[in-house]
Amino acid sequence: MASTEPWLLENGNLRCLTMEMKQGHGHSRTAHNRSSSSLRRKSDLTLVSKVRKVFLRKFLVNLQEVLLGSKLSILFLAIPFAVAAECTKFGRPWVFALSLLGLTPLAERVSFLTKQIAFYTGPTVGGLLNATCGNATELIISIFALIRQEVDVVKYSLLGSILSNLLLVLGTSLFCGGIANLRNEQKFDRLCSHRELFEASVDEEEDSRVVSDESAVIGFWSAFVWLVLMTGVMALLSEYVVGTIEAASDSWGLSVGFISVILLPIVGNAAEHAGAVIFAFKNKLQDISLGVALGSATQIATFVIPLSIIVAWIIGINMNLDFNLFETSCLALSIIVTTFALQDGTSHYLKGVVLLLCYLVIGAGLFIFGTPNDHADSETKISYHLSSNEKILKDLVP
Repeated sequence: MASTEPWLLENGNLRCLTMEMKQGHGHSRTAHNRSSSSLRRKSDLTLVSKVRKVFLRKFLVNLQEVLLGSKLSILFLAIPFAVAAECTKFGRPWVFALSLLGLTPLAERVSFLTKQIAFYTGPTVGGLLNATCGNATELIISIFALIRQEVDVVKYSLLGSILSNLLLVLGTSLFCGGIANLRNEQKFDRLCSHRELFEASVDEEEDSRVVSDESAVIGFWSAFVWLVLMTGVMALLSEYVVGTIEAASDSWGLSVGFISVILLPIVGNAAEHAGAVIFAFKNKLQDISLGVALGSATQIATFVIPLSIIVAWIIGINMNLDFNLFETSCLALSIIVTTFALQDGTSHYLKGVVLLLCYLVIGAGLFIFGTPNDHADSETKISYHLSSNEKILKDLVP
């Protein structure tokens, strides 16, 4: 029988906190790490263990755990192709597409490496690393876009990250979790922030199921070196993405606003989002899916956006939070719809449908109309071409 602690008040009534509810909030792993762990592939070290030289054996173990320990490892092949396409000037849209695909497994592996480092540094430093590196893709893309003075790409990509987390990820999780658990109502606690909820308390049965995921598989310095290397590769691909986004926009017939708001957030966080949906299928909506969706949106709003403004100020770029009416309305609509969907503490697949429809409407609006800045850029290009044609005519006509 689950133990209870009658200390939590809700709406003036005394309620009991069960052990299952505490497990959802008090687990030592964060929701982001648990989401990424769903895409981890268990490594078979049988052949590697037969290597006699210790140094070579450790290197092969690290190589297998880091590069082959994910279900998204096949996407690592896009990285050398992206570099080759950039070096040979094969095609700017191809560089953009391959770079986006290469960023997908890198984001998941960075989360894995920060988790490995957290085993040695403790929960405080590990939590700081997770908060810093959890949105490394958005942060690095923002920095390179600011260096290239692509302020609109920064603003729209960060806005798109918030919208995708609140509407796409949460909506898909609610929909899939509701479909997979039609007979069992999914419930979660509303706006609980008490200290007791975050204390680690996992029973023996849960410990036995996750013991393999609760121990480090590589050393501290190995994880640190791999983290630096993968962050460097992520920076390289982010530079490719920022440098080729306009070429991809012209080639594909999509506005820069649509690519920044829709495509970049979806691909950059695909691994984390997939993990949230997988756990929603397993009736883990409360402790994983909500943590990923709402936690990522909160990190973007309270950490990445302020840091981007500070970086812009340091390098002398004029960046503000003056979004246009359409983008501001989309953000306000997303917050209101998400609040109404979660206010009763229960989940239903129709709530997921509503969130997904809102995201579809926003995406369709950006696809058809673009953003005001896209129209301004188009008018600038048209004026440039008209002036060029007038100059050619003046040269031809005596």
